[in-house]
Amino acid sequence: MLKIKNFLIACLFIFPQYFFAQYTDVINSNRPGETMSAYSVGKSVIQAEAGFYGINEKHDTQNYKANGFGADFTFRWGLFVEQLEFIADIQYQNEKFTTPATSFNKSNFKQTYLGAKYLVYDPFKNYKEDVNIYSYNANKKFRWRQLIPAVSIFAGANFIFKDNPYAYNSNTLNYYSTKSGVSPKLMLITQHHFGAKWVLVSNIIADYIGTDNSGYGYILTLTRGFNSKWSGFIENQGYKSDLYSDAIFRGGAAYLLSRNMQIDASISKNLKNTPSLLYGGIGFSIRYDDKHKEELTRVGKKPKKKKKNKNDKLTKEEQEALEKTQKEEDYQEKERKRKAKYEKKKT
Repeated sequence: MLKIKNFLIACLFIFPQYFFAQYTDVINSNRPGETMSAYSVGKSVIQAEAGFYGINEKHDTQNYKANGFGADFTFRWGLFVEQLEFIADIQYQNEKFTTPATSFNKSNFKQTYLGAKYLVYDPFKNYKEDVNIYSYNANKKFRWRQLIPAVSIFAGANFIFKDNPYAYNSNTLNYYSTKSGVSPKLMLITQHHFGAKWVLVSNIIADYIGTDNSGYGYILTLTRGFNSKWSGFIENQGYKSDLYSDAIFRGGAAYLLSRNMQIDASISKNLKNTPSLLYGGIGFSIRYDDKHKEELTRVGKKPKKKKKNKNDKLTKEEQEALEKTQKEEDYQEKERKRKAKYEKKKT
């Protein structure tokens, strides 16, 4: 892994005028946080992210306790273009509620939605970063461009199932939905990269639009890569609706098993006691990228071609420059294929 990392860094110095769209050499999972990243998994890439968690809940004023477990599954598929990703997310939860008078179980799909995410703006597209070959520190210093985020939009639909205790309806005595339904879900996503180790992602969410439980929220996630295998994160989520409002803090870590597999663990806690919440979970992410084809994109403006007559001949300097460019492109393509072949053998 270290040799591959050094090779990639060398390529950035030798060929700074190219980059490989949104696809990354190693899996880029949204887990274990709750934010959705701005970048897609890549064209023709399929990715699955699953997790299991335990929950402990206590409400001081309503005098109940709840303990249970849940499972969540996210399916991500990059289609048509690099910027587009289709997403399906399902979360199931089972809880046992205990009050001084009685106890009962509560279980159903807590969240189910389908949608698509599209990268609207990428600050690194068509941008060539100057590299100082004489100073390592000069290349690591802060750049104002890092304050410009990548921006994506997500549009989808929540699916509400009949007699679901997690779907609020003010027109029923039991306060949960007695009918199935579909409601819109919208999200604005931003993502900052501060150097090679720090990433800040934010989501602004409008959820269950037009229903009795419509609400608005935000999620902020700060992630740091410690080395080629380990990363950690801290997160803050806020949510407000007519039925419920809360602020939750999370923290956790992820470990890269291979370039296409990751495991993770996290813990979540809110600040209030109406109710107080404590979650703890583990997860696994895997992707299939054999059908992905890396598309080279030139960074910076293409040089204007000088119009020539049919009888014009290239000068010696122009011929040498053309041959040099062709050799660089051939070398890069050869190294890309060699690296891809090596990685597939390794996994």
